[in-house]
Parts: sequence; C-alpha cells; structure tokens
Amino acid sequence: MKFTQKTVDDIKHKDKRQWIRDDVVKGLMLVVGTKSSKGTKTWYFNYRDMNGKKGSRKIGDAHYIDVIEARKIAKGYGGQVAKGESIRTEKPADKLTLGAYLNENYFPHARTANKSAKGIIRVIINAFEYCFDKPIDELTPPMIDKWRQSYCAGGRTAATANRATTYLKAAINHGVKTGLLEKNPIAGLQKLKERDSKYIVRYLSDDERERLEITLIAREDRIRRERETANQWRRERGYETKPDIKGMFTDHLRPMVLLTLATGIRRGALLALQWGDIDFNSETITLRAEDDKGTKTNRLPLSGDAVYILSAWYKQSENTAPDDLIFPSPVTGHSIQEIKTAWKNILRDAKIENFRWHDMRHDFASQLVMRGIDLNTVRELLTHSDMKMTLRYAHLAPEHKQRAVQILDRMTKGNKIVDFPSTSTG
Repeated sequence: MKFTQKTVDDIKHKDKRQWIRDDVVKGLMLVVGTKSSKGTKTWYFNYRDMNGKKGSRKIGDAHYIDVIEARKIAKGYGGQVAKGESIRTEKPADKLTLGAYLNENYFPHARTANKSAKGIIRVIINAFEYCFDKPIDELTPPMIDKWRQSYCAGGRTAATANRATTYLKAAINHGVKTGLLEKNPIAGLQKLKERDSKYIVRYLSDDERERLEITLIAREDRIRRERETANQWRRERGYETKPDIKGMFTDHLRPMVLLTLATGIRRGALLALQWGDIDFNSETITLRAEDDKGTKTNRLPLSGDAVYILSAWYKQSENTAPDDLIFPSPVTGHSIQEIKTAWKNILRDAKIENFRWHDMRHDFASQLVMRGIDLNTVRELLTHSDMKMTLRYAHLAPEHKQRAVQILDRMTKGNKIVDFPSTSTG
C-alpha cells in the first residue's frame, strides 16, 4: 500500500492482525492489531542483515509517529543495515543511538507534554538527522559546534542555531531525568553570541517586491497555458481532459506568499490554518498557541489585502468546513510538508538573493515600523511575548527618537529660550 496519513488513519481493525507493507520505503510495515487488542497500529522495519538473516525493528506507535516520520526512521535503519550495523533493540543503553532514543522515547513524550512539539520535532530532525545513527554517548560539544559553524556559514543566524541546539539538549536532558540516559554529553555546550539576530533584518526593496509579484503571476500564467495545451493534446486523441483552472489562483503558492507578506504569519501557523480560524465578518484571524510558537491563542485584525486574498481563495477551494485546512496538500489532502523547491524557483526567477520564507515576516514588521507604527503594536501583531525580539526593528524608525527629544524643545512651543548670562570676567 502507498501510505498516506489518511489511509493509515482510515484502516479498520479486524478480527485478525494485519501486516501492511509500504510501497514507498522498502521494509516499512504497519502492523494493525485486532479489536481485542484495542486496535493498536504500530510501525515496524523488516530487513535482512549482511548474512541474509531476517530481522525486525519496532519503530513505534502510529498514533504518535506519522507516515513521513516513519519513513525517515525506516530509511535511517536501512542505511545502518546496509553498512553492516546492528539495529537490534537489545543494544546496551550506553550505545543507544540518538535517532532511536528520539523516535522511541522523546518525540512521543513531547507530543503529549508540549504544545509546540510539532515545530520542535521538525527543527531537531532537520538539524541533527545527520547524526541520528550516532550513539548518544559519542556526541560531543565540538561535534555539535562544528555543525553550528557550518550551519551559520550557510546564511543562518546564530539565534536559529542556538534554538536547534537548545531543543536537542532539552531532549537529551529528558532521558537523563527519566533514568534512561546516564548523562547529557553536550550539557556543557555554550550558546553562540546572537549579535547577528539583533542587527540583520532582511526585507524586500520596492523593486524586489515588484519582481516577486510579477514572477508569481508569470508562474500562474505558465501553469494555465500548460494545462490548456495538455488538454488540447488529450482532446485531439480522445483522452479524458483535466479540469480547467478556474479562480484567481492556480494553486496554493501565490496566496500563501501574499498572505504571509500581508500578515507576517509564521510558516508553521500558516500551514496549520483552518477556515474556522478566519472570521470574514470581523476581519480577524485566530492563531492557535500550539501552531504559533506561543503560550496563548491570539486573535488579530486582517488588512483589506489579506481579506481579499482569503476571500478569493475561499471561493475556489473545494473543502471549506471550519476544520478544513486553508492550504492543504494537493497530493495528500493533509498539511503541506515542503515548499522549499517552489519557493527557491520563484526567488531564482525573480532574481532575489538571500531571502528566506521567514524573511517575509521580517518584511511585514519592517514595513509597519518604517511607516510609523509604534513598536509595541508591531510586537502584538507579531505575537511576540516580550519586546526583546521586536527591538530588532527599532533602527528602521530613527525619527521616533527625534520626536521624543523634541518634546523638550521650547522653541517648538513658541517659547523664547532665555539667553545665558555672560561669563566674561572683563
């Protein structure tokens, strides 16, 4: 079976246990328990070692580990087997690999204990998957520091690198607290100085903004032409045609970009948005704490542009129930997992360099500050818990300091400044 999250969720329990193989990743199997076993669904990885001996390694409960994560773990185990390494669970605790510990212990715990678990898990996997096959006791501060230096050399900030290492240290600390691990081998790793996070604010110039919008529209025009050409080819040969593209947008990319520029919403929150989070009557958007890296749910006003974008997308969306995703994956129907390739191509065609998806959030804040909006209001719109993060935009509004000191300027009030007495001793 070619697993999707929907097919896994929809599998019914029967009187006999079911073993269902994945058609995408060799060796990945979903074992579905019987009704009497309370209907468990568990991921396993089946393999043959270098001597041809069959083996099976439990990955974990499918209630906690989704299809994408299960495939990543299975690929990791497959790589270990290909190198002749043992992946048997009977390994001594001091040789427990980072990947096995995270997937079997910490990630399931985090999903039940932390509202921001989804984002934390994504950061850890993206940053440290390269060392998932390493035994935890072989991790060292120099090893992680080498990764940080390489990570920052690629254009990422020290703050981003620090956040990833903080998440990893916390994950390992949980193993120490629960007695599974003896110690945290990277506990002594110090944070990088975050000087860059205070001063580097990347936002679009007027010319870049125009090129971005033109490129997005050009992409959609190309998609429409390709659909029309393909349908003409099918009609000439008597094949079934694909539906014509109707509505303002051809797919999710342009409305996602435009909405991010108009709201400053984080990517994780954007991908988790449901139609029930939008109130078209009051023109507000609700950002739930678990999706927006915060401790509380925020309800924020929408600009006229944002309302227009959402209204147009709503009209052409097939599923618009309150709990339906606003931007579902066109392939799985579930949350979109990856937009890097499409975004990279847009930036390349628009000739925009050194601009990440997250920089659209910086652009939103920068445009507000440069138009005279006070920093506390910007903080609230960005859902920052305190002013520290918002202060990085303060340098964009130097005129507010000038206005502040002018309050004490008597000349601006029409009052004459008294001349100081002569100090000469003549």
